[in-house]
Amino acid sequence: MPALFDSLTLQGVTLRNRIGLSPMCQYSYPDGFSNDWQLVHLGARAAGGAGLILTEATAVEPAGRITPDDLGIWSDSHVEPLRRVTRFLKGQGAVAGIQLAHAGRKASTQRAWDGGKPIAAHMPRGWQVVGPSPIPFTAAHQTPRELTAEEIRELQEAFRAAAARALAAGFEWLEIHGAHGYLLHSFYSPLSNRRADEYGGSFENRVRFLRETVRAVRSVWPERLPLAVRISGTDWAEGGWCVEEAVQLACRLKAEGVDLIDCSAGGNSADAAVPVGAGYQVPISEAVRRGAEIRTATVGLITAPAQADEIIRNDRADLVLLGREMLRDPHWPLHAAQTLKQPAPVPPQYLRAF
Repeated sequence: MPALFDSLTLQGVTLRNRIGLSPMCQYSYPDGFSNDWQLVHLGARAAGGAGLILTEATAVEPAGRITPDDLGIWSDSHVEPLRRVTRFLKGQGAVAGIQLAHAGRKASTQRAWDGGKPIAAHMPRGWQVVGPSPIPFTAAHQTPRELTAEEIRELQEAFRAAAARALAAGFEWLEIHGAHGYLLHSFYSPLSNRRADEYGGSFENRVRFLRETVRAVRSVWPERLPLAVRISGTDWAEGGWCVEEAVQLACRLKAEGVDLIDCSAGGNSADAAVPVGAGYQVPISEAVRRGAEIRTATVGLITAPAQADEIIRNDRADLVLLGREMLRDPHWPLHAAQTLKQPAPVPPQYLRAF
């Protein structure tokens, strides 16, 4: 029976424990370039004992950013600044992971602390958003331009090229962001996809974009390195995507060479009735893990060491990703190890405190 501080091996990569930093946007990167903020932000959590450090959503093209200040990897010039970050993370014993993303119809918005409102395409710092169908996320958001089949293939190539750059930057874990109402999720959810071509209508058609994107990424991402996909297990909305479909999708992604499903939920409906509570998304991970027989990660209001340990010990997930709790306490893994009386990788500079 594994526990929170047991190692986890996927392909040729071993995490020192089952704790990861969940991708969290920092909106701090002019022109998409990694900088000192990212080095310190991610580096602190690596020194704090996490086994996996995931970057925030990293845009595969400029139009794929949530805000004009998002992290990017759409050009070769983005590689070297990211390589500085991966070197430090590895030096602290953590595995460096990257999340590749495209915001789709939820792109072109302000930073959270500037209000988070949509920016019209004709406004300064704004651009035209795209999606599966001309259905805006809310009445305040832009109406997305419907992507053509050729444009879909171009975006899949953007994901492939971004994966190759991630490898050059020294990342050893890659996650495709297919959740939270962003582009890939908006294609497989019936709430936002009303297409009549091979990318719309039936379940198989709606998941086609994601499956083909995974295939494109796997063509350049080595088998020895883990490939994960974050999905929304449910839209929390009537007529939307559901957990049963998420299990079916996970089965198909496993066949495409995906090693782990990062199970989140929601994000594609502004009116979703989300039952927020401690560990509220863990049942999604449990259902996908058992139904598709694939490794999973879980997220969502996981705050206490015993809570995280229970999830792993009872085979509800293979990996626990912490977001806000890790913002509040960069050394959460070290404190959790003390609480659970487990050995922890304390940096020698911090030994006097632990």
